[in-house]
Amino acid sequence: MQTLIDLQTITKSYLKRGSNEKVAAVKGISFQIKPGEIVGLLGPNGAGKTTTIKVVCGLIKPDAGTVKVKGFDIVKERQRAMRSISAVLEGNRNLYWRLTVKENLEYFAGNRGHSRREVSQEVERLIEQFRLESKRDELVNNLSRGMQQKLAIAVAMLAGTEAILLDEPTLGLDVETGYEVRDLLRAIAQEGRTVIISTHDMPVVQDLCERSIIINAGQVVVDDRVDSLLRLLETKAYEVKLGTALSPAQIARLKGTFKVLTLAENVHSFKVTLEHDDAIYTLMDILRLEHTPVEAIDRTNIHFEQVFRQLVKGRKETDYVLA
Repeated sequence: MQTLIDLQTITKSYLKRGSNEKVAAVKGISFQIKPGEIVGLLGPNGAGKTTTIKVVCGLIKPDAGTVKVKGFDIVKERQRAMRSISAVLEGNRNLYWRLTVKENLEYFAGNRGHSRREVSQEVERLIEQFRLESKRDELVNNLSRGMQQKLAIAVAMLAGTEAILLDEPTLGLDVETGYEVRDLLRAIAQEGRTVIISTHDMPVVQDLCERSIIINAGQVVVDDRVDSLLRLLETKAYEVKLGTALSPAQIARLKGTFKVLTLAENVHSFKVTLEHDDAIYTLMDILRLEHTPVEAIDRTNIHFEQVFRQLVKGRKETDYVLA
């Protein structure tokens, strides 16, 4: 399958404020994205993620390396490259606040070379799809953050590009609007477009993305499918709920036998990792010492946020402890 977005050994440094010293933000980042992929671009603050996003969008030039969108160099052939990608930047910076909802859609379509007549039906369809009918003639400045975010995504949709890059699409939204935006992103992906989501919202990645690229300290530390990453750190982790507290002898025995969490005196539950099938019998023998009543033993699921934290810290699978 043809590569849609191709980054090769991108580097970028900035001058430290008030001095001539350079700080490397990106140190040789490379990755490729194919048509139709849904990719989560992740990284802690200061990792180089925002710089990478701006390079892909053509907003800044890399010091070295190349970025190609559908084969066109983002620096040398920027206009051709940008025909295939649109972006929704964090903070709604791709909207005009003194224009209405409908006027914003028409204006940005015009920037792409489309007349109002050409896009009139699509504008109406997007207004309906994004539930903006009641705000059609409202100035963007008067909209809630959630409404502004939905309009920004609609503007990117109207561009008709093959790829859409979204920077923190759910940041600052209330829970209900966050789920609504997540549904919209899912609908975009189902249309077959390539979607790149830069976010700190780990449930969004786990729910929507097929693949995750994790950047840390200016380098790619992980590039793999989300389901593969979840399996990588999956352990036989359980939460045990008790009818009475454990005795000091039981606590000492458990700590000496298993990886455990939240295990202390007067605590009626704890989490434990059982590394082999027979370990459950050893656990039950320890509980039987004081005839401790067991109310429930539940398997604990691994979430992508836990995976992200472990990978960014550079821990190995054997170092993993349920958190």
